[in-house]
Amino acid sequence: MRAIVVEKPGGPEELKLVEVPTPTPGEGELLVRVKAGAINRTDILARKGVGSAYKKATSRLGVEMAGVVETVGANVGGWQAGGKVMGLVNGGYAEYAVIPANRAMPIPDNLSFIEAAAIPEVYLTAYQTLYWIGKLQEGETVLIHAGASGVGTAAIQLAKQVSKATVIVTAGSDEKLSYCKQLGADHAIHYKQVSFDEEVARLTEGKGANLILDFIGAPYWNKNIQSASMDGRVVLIGTLGGKETGPIDLFELMGKRLQITGTLLTPRSDEYKASLSQELADRILPMFASGAIKPIIDKVYPLEEIHNAHRRMEANENIGKIIFQVGDQE
Repeated sequence: MRAIVVEKPGGPEELKLVEVPTPTPGEGELLVRVKAGAINRTDILARKGVGSAYKKATSRLGVEMAGVVETVGANVGGWQAGGKVMGLVNGGYAEYAVIPANRAMPIPDNLSFIEAAAIPEVYLTAYQTLYWIGKLQEGETVLIHAGASGVGTAAIQLAKQVSKATVIVTAGSDEKLSYCKQLGADHAIHYKQVSFDEEVARLTEGKGANLILDFIGAPYWNKNIQSASMDGRVVLIGTLGGKETGPIDLFELMGKRLQITGTLLTPRSDEYKASLSQELADRILPMFASGAIKPIIDKVYPLEEIHNAHRRMEANENIGKIIFQVGDQE
């Protein structure tokens, strides 16, 4: 089969399409003929060799895919060859991928493979941060940074549809802000034009946001603390703006009784990912089937042009998910 590998850390030009052996599903696994997949920030880190988890050369990239079950491994119930499936994998930039059956999710009949490929990573991340970690309650206020990103667009929809929350987002262009409001955001803040903590204070009449989802990191630390409500929760998901912040006033955290949590989905255990996938399938996939929630597609590239997909993500040009497709979509 053909697959994308990285022979040495570097730029998008290091993404090479080569022939590799087709994997064989083990016990409890499915072999899937990949129809589409998506680009994620973790793929960018892996390609660059950033962080201890990404330093091995010839890395196989891709953490999510959608496709057709080709072969069912031993002791797998509920799946048959020909079934349409999506989920988290290792090595999804390929024509075939293996997925543990307990974290495979069925694709709703009304969705294409390209649409399905836009779901697993961002909706699992958004659901995890909003509910498993952030404990978002009905009627609360949530501040979502990078609202037009893949996770951001997922989090907006989940917060509105599941929790009827008041959603405040930040983004860096009028186009992105407008799109976030179309998805249901109640308030959209242009962070390049105003100080978002002052806007949050104004919008909430000084009460602040009960939950904050932050992808930016260090530059937003102090403003996040100012934007959080009493007993607020801040969930750190990324460090796009940097990972080292200045002195921290611990009394501010104590005075507001804040909970600060950091999380990454990709390094989580197989058991954690399976439980999260099963809950998302049970609770949220019916909303995709009904159209209440939708995957947000930015642009689609053929697998052969995946280097251009990486460039688009690194330039922060996307609204929603950047997808790659493999062959025909029948």
